[in-house]
Amino acid sequence: MIQLITLDMAGTTVTDHHEVEACFAMAAQKSGLTVSDDRILAMQGLHKYFVFQTLWEEILGTTTHPEWQMRVDNSYRVFTEVLENHYLTHDITPTEGCLELFEYLHIHQIKIALTTGFYRKVCNIILEKLGWLEGLDDTHVGTASTTIQASITSDEVEKGRPHPFMIQKAMNLLHISDPQQVINVGDTPSDIQSGFAANCRLSVALSNGTHAADLLTPHNPSLLLGSLHELIPVLEDLRTRS
Repeated sequence: MIQLITLDMAGTTVTDHHEVEACFAMAAQKSGLTVSDDRILAMQGLHKYFVFQTLWEEILGTTTHPEWQMRVDNSYRVFTEVLENHYLTHDITPTEGCLELFEYLHIHQIKIALTTGFYRKVCNIILEKLGWLEGLDDTHVGTASTTIQASITSDEVEKGRPHPFMIQKAMNLLHISDPQQVINVGDTPSDIQSGFAANCRLSVALSNGTHAADLLTPHNPSLLLGSLHELIPVLEDLRTRS
């Protein structure tokens, strides 16, 4: 029986018009980092500080370069300023089928945990604007009556995606011991990989987020769906067979 669904935020449960990529590209340009749009897209879903570490290492050739740390920190600082301003000043909406899925999960007492490569401040800006922060405690855990039951950011675990730690933290917070009772859902290759790393029952990919189907298929997701709405019949089938 499925007890928990872990879902990515930007592009999966939160509508994303490639604004994260745009914010990243703007921060890169402002901080002197040369990077292509395709490279930025390929690293979606990863912790953004790690992304800047990786990109500056590629440019400078090594992490021991005397300017590497300074450039990483500066790029990340500019990115956080751009990103926070964007989400504070723009509308934020759920993705297609998200609210319908949440309603189904509540009816069938399946817990909802949102995971994200964002850091806590930006995550909370988004959650608050959507009304999903209401009722969560200081550890960002809710109750059966809150919209979501847990929120986990990549800066709150040892390592972000593609590692399994955010999913495993959600399981621990919500007292789920068996990963075969968990379905992970996301719209990036790193989302898929984290679900497999956590040994989830299914690691589901969505093609209506940041990555099109042809970019997700090579990573062999358990299922490739067009929207969260399509997950409901999958869950219904699992429920009736359990």
